[in-house]
Amino acid sequence: MKKTALITGASSGIGLACAELLAAQGYDLILTARRQERLKEIESKLTASHNISVQTLCLDVRDKAQVNEILGKMDAPHVLINNAGLALGLSHFYAGDTDQWDTMIDTNIKGLLYVSRTVAEKMIARGTGHIVNIGSIAGKEVYENGNVYCASKHAVDALTRGMRIELASKGIKVTGIHPGAVETEFSIVRFSGDAERAKKVYEGFENLVAADIADAVVWAVTRPEHVNINDIIIMPKAQPAAGVIHRKTN
Repeated sequence: MKKTALITGASSGIGLACAELLAAQGYDLILTARRQERLKEIESKLTASHNISVQTLCLDVRDKAQVNEILGKMDAPHVLINNAGLALGLSHFYAGDTDQWDTMIDTNIKGLLYVSRTVAEKMIARGTGHIVNIGSIAGKEVYENGNVYCASKHAVDALTRGMRIELASKGIKVTGIHPGAVETEFSIVRFSGDAERAKKVYEGFENLVAADIADAVVWAVTRPEHVNINDIIIMPKAQPAAGVIHRKTN
């Protein structure tokens, strides 16, 4: 049976990599993001390369009414990948920008909840489905200047474990994927478009790339029906902990 995957934050980074690898596996795709033009480019590329259907939706996961309106009309996907998320700023909490806090909380926590609530109801009615939440090592550990971002990703971890308990009796799988340092647009967004500052985050070691995380997602969602992958932490070899990276000095 042909399967469908819904991916939030699919216009770049891990979301895009998941779309590419799932397309290669023959999944039909529903891709959401705020950048409609970028989504259309991805749709054209994937439909030309694979014998699949791609639907794109301009969607801001922070907007509860929009999520309910757009996703509420759809049939349940077989797989939901909650990838939309971001970090903003890197400062001590007492010097933090409260607008940035609101955006992180609204996107990373509330957006994930809005999407999951709408889609899970449909999966329950069908009696099958798989929800994958993209978390972070910041949801397992805390590092200096990470405060609110770490808190939001700790919430994702807790919600993932809660979903796993509450959806098991409904036939729904739930998986958490928690990456360490992955070079995507993540740091560019965190530093408000400062590409030079973002580049320095990844200097001196071999970081993860989006395809590394997408590979784990595809592996998790293609296990036999009786197998649930609860939790995966993926780190670069050079990063043993959230705030520890062994960089080459020459």
